[in-house]
Formats: sequence, structure tokens, C-alpha cells
Amino acid sequence: MSTTVADVIAATEKLWPPSGAESWDAVGLVAGDLDAPVSRISLAVDAVLDTVQEAIDDRADMLITHHPLLLRGVTSIASDRYKGAVLTKLVRAECALVTAHTNADVVETGTSGRFAAKLGLTDVAPIVMGETPDRGIGRTGMLPEEMTLGRLARLIGEILPATAAGIRVAGEFDQIVRSVALCGGAGDAYLNDPAVLAADVYITSDLRHHPASEARENARLMRGPALVDVSHWASEWLWLEAASDELRALLPEVTISVSELRTDPWDFAVVQ
Repeated sequence: MSTTVADVIAATEKLWPPSGAESWDAVGLVAGDLDAPVSRISLAVDAVLDTVQEAIDDRADMLITHHPLLLRGVTSIASDRYKGAVLTKLVRAECALVTAHTNADVVETGTSGRFAAKLGLTDVAPIVMGETPDRGIGRTGMLPEEMTLGRLARLIGEILPATAAGIRVAGEFDQIVRSVALCGGAGDAYLNDPAVLAADVYITSDLRHHPASEARENARLMRGPALVDVSHWASEWLWLEAASDELRALLPEVTISVSELRTDPWDFAVVQ
């Protein structure tokens, strides 16, 4: 018997249990027939027009994305609007859409866990503990050796796919760092977490002016980490490779591909 959408959903829930999702999140099946067959799956961070078209062109029966398409309520799915156009394309092509978001963030091999592994961190633990001691939001750990903040920033640049905004750093280029806190995706909510404050450097995305400024000023007076701000999309794109490997192990008869389309929203930057 062929693999169905329901079979894939069962596999995703085994890897990324919905119970691990935040209460505000929207994970799982977004569009598709549970009984429909699945022979090809495409993975992407975002369900945008380009990644949807790519999945359809690749004859995928399912697109699995990290970010939810319908996280916030909509009153129309007319095809002259982005979300409506995406859903219309998917339904017409009989391509299901599934989301694994915060439930994929918290697992050991999730977005932050994958980032930590790429950096070679040891003694890894969650910033905010979840259902088990090894699961939760973000990660802390130790670099294999001490290095300057500038060298770490360059290492991160080698690990992440390139984006227009690049990598922004708050801290002295030559300061020595070893202990790391990181959170794939937007992580300014954890700037005052004790685990973050105890680290030499905090790596995350979408740092806004006021929270970042306050964190750096507090660090001058007391203790706090240097800040490394990376692309939201890039930090979570790292997870797709691990996710595809885990899915292949559970669904060996299904062809699984990872989209390399850059869905970071910025196209270029002007350096002043």
C-alpha cells in the first residue's frame, strides 16, 4: 500500500509531537486529503509563492514548512491575496501542506539543536526547559575552544546560508567567548533569561533596537552576553537537512527534498 498524507502526519507527530507546540501556535495539517497518496515531499522554511511553485514543479504531493501559513486568522482566501493564492495553488495541484513550528523547535534535533550541533557545542541544554530535560526553547553550550567574538561571527557566516542583511554583532571584535546561548528564529524574548545572561554570547534573530540596546547597557553595568543577530530564515533553514534525514528513516519509500530557495525577505543592503 502507498504512503498517505495520514501516514506522513503520523511520522511528523512522532518526530515533532504537537504537545511540544506553544499554545498560540498552529501546527499540523493545513491543507490536504488524509487519504491522498504521497510519494514526494518538499521541505521549506516558508510557504510562499516561490516554494509552493517549486514543490508543484517537482511534482511533490506534500510541502512541509517550518513557519505556519495560517498562524493568524484570515477572513478571505481569495487568490488575489498571498495566502489565498498559495492555498489555491496547493489545492489545484493536490499538494498537501503541513507545518512543524514550535513543536520542531523544542526537540533535541530541532532548529536550535541543529544550530548548536553545527557550531560543535558541548554540554548542550535548553534555555527554557520543555516536556523533558533535553527539550525546550533555545540551547546553551560550550564552544570546542575559546575564540574571539569576531572569529565566532565569521564561523557563523560559514555555517549559515548567505543573506542580504548578513550578521550583526554587538560586542568587541577581540573579546574572548566560550559559553554560548542561542535561539533559532526570533529570540529577544529570552534576553533576560538567566541562562542567556550567564553566557558569553547570545546568538539569535530579529533583535529589535530597544531590547538589544537595553541588553548591552545592562551588560556594561553588570553581566550579560555579546549579541549576534542573524537572519531568521537562515538560522532555521539549517534544520531542514536534519528533518529530511529523520523523515527518510521513517518513510523510506518517499522521495524527500529540501528547498534551497532563499525566502529571507531582504534582497540587498547598502553599507554606509
